[in-house]
Amino acid sequence: MEFFDFGTIFFMVAAVVIFFQLRNVLGRRTGNERRPFDPYNAPKNARDAGPSTENENVVSLPRKRGAGDAPVEDTYGTIDSFAKPGTELNKGLRAIRDADPTFNPKTFAEGAKMAYEMIVLAYADGDRKTLKNLLSREVYDGFVAAIADREARSEKIQSSFVGIDKADIVAAEMKGTEAHITLRIVSELISATRDKAGEVIDGDPETVAEVKDVWTFARDTRSRDPNWKLAATEEED
Repeated sequence: MEFFDFGTIFFMVAAVVIFFQLRNVLGRRTGNERRPFDPYNAPKNARDAGPSTENENVVSLPRKRGAGDAPVEDTYGTIDSFAKPGTELNKGLRAIRDADPTFNPKTFAEGAKMAYEMIVLAYADGDRKTLKNLLSREVYDGFVAAIADREARSEKIQSSFVGIDKADIVAAEMKGTEAHITLRIVSELISATRDKAGEVIDGDPETVAEVKDVWTFARDTRSRDPNWKLAATEEED
């Protein structure tokens, strides 16, 4: 099962919401703007707290094949076409494929991009419920602390997600039964933080800013829960 099969309706709704958020936004792109906001204050090596009991998904591996399903013809074909054989990245992706035979790096990358957008917007909106389903416990605690601090100062973030320019898998490994995949993500965002009086104190509501991040997603391959959760964040210089 491909990533989008289990959540098609959910992401269609998300796409409609995002469309209406962006339709009235006008801006100019300079490429040199400062970072509009920084939610990424969670530990760099946070572990996933365990499988979620919620229905929302981040990045899902397809179900394992049943006994009556057709066998996979080329075990590492999708891996080798994605990362050069012999490289550390290829070895890491192969290890994850060994732990879950249905893993596909291209499908994962597409799902991770969707998760990235959802997390960025949920942080801006202070949507704790959505974040809880997408983040590991330690990363969630860091994000929520930043949201609470912002709310205590009566500040609000006005944010519109423009798109993702790049989302490259740069590292992959198995840590026990947990699969960890790190991506370098370059996105474009229009964002401004306003104080209690409504004055802009950070960012620019009319300017597209380039944002660079390094995010790591993790999943216990033994779990029946197909969800991947954000386990570590790092802002690239």
